[in-house]
Amino acid sequence: MTSSPGTLAIIAGGGRLPCLVLDGARAMGWRVVGVGFAGETEPELAEKMDAWKWLHLGQLGKLIAFCKQQGVSRIIMAGKVHKARAVDFRPDWRAAKLLWKIRNTQDDVLLRAITQELESEGLAVVAAQDFLPHLKTPEGALTRRKPTTDEQKDIDFGWPLAQKMGALDVGQCIVVRKRSTVAVEALEGTDATILRAGELVGPGCVVIKVFKPMQDIRLDLPAIGPQTIRTMIRAQASCLAVEAGRSLFLDLKESLELADSAQISIVGIGSS
Repeated sequence: MTSSPGTLAIIAGGGRLPCLVLDGARAMGWRVVGVGFAGETEPELAEKMDAWKWLHLGQLGKLIAFCKQQGVSRIIMAGKVHKARAVDFRPDWRAAKLLWKIRNTQDDVLLRAITQELESEGLAVVAAQDFLPHLKTPEGALTRRKPTTDEQKDIDFGWPLAQKMGALDVGQCIVVRKRSTVAVEALEGTDATILRAGELVGPGCVVIKVFKPMQDIRLDLPAIGPQTIRTMIRAQASCLAVEAGRSLFLDLKESLELADSAQISIVGIGSS
């Protein structure tokens, strides 16, 4: 019988991604333990793990102690944590020391610092896509309907802007209509950004989601899925452009069926 490669810990935010990572890791023979946060993580995930611990955002010392107790050698950060809640977290002593040192809680800066702290304890942080290679967003037109000429012009206009916003560590998503920037993702997250754009200008928005240029592939990987498409339907957005290869597309078949039924165009853009 093949021996287990070891114990993997999932730092689980919200959504389906942590469960998908769990399934992928189990299929590879890993023992999987998890840490979750009340109000963020799906409660049923705890029952599927080999060991589990509920924590409050900011309890870095307890996270490290749990991982060491469980013999963890690899860690994955998977799932959404609402940024508005993360800003108001209460750090323990170890997290407070880290925050004092970096003095910046922008997403990438904070996640990189946490990663360095974990790895200083021998806990290697790895990418979710290492366990879910089949979920990488494909390149090219993914739906039956390709972008119209006007939608393509909006993609061409918005793509470099989205990359610039990502380089400033503001967000991964912008919404464009008629070569004007309608909404930029900040603390509210992608779904709220899309809905706000729909409220501002009505039907026909183009949603663009990119991998931040300086982003670590292991951290905060862009992910879309059926919920993204449902939100676009509510906002009457007409087109989604997402970075291929460096984003995850959850439940691709279901998402494309939803998009096709609503005449939404989805295209995967290759990184240049």
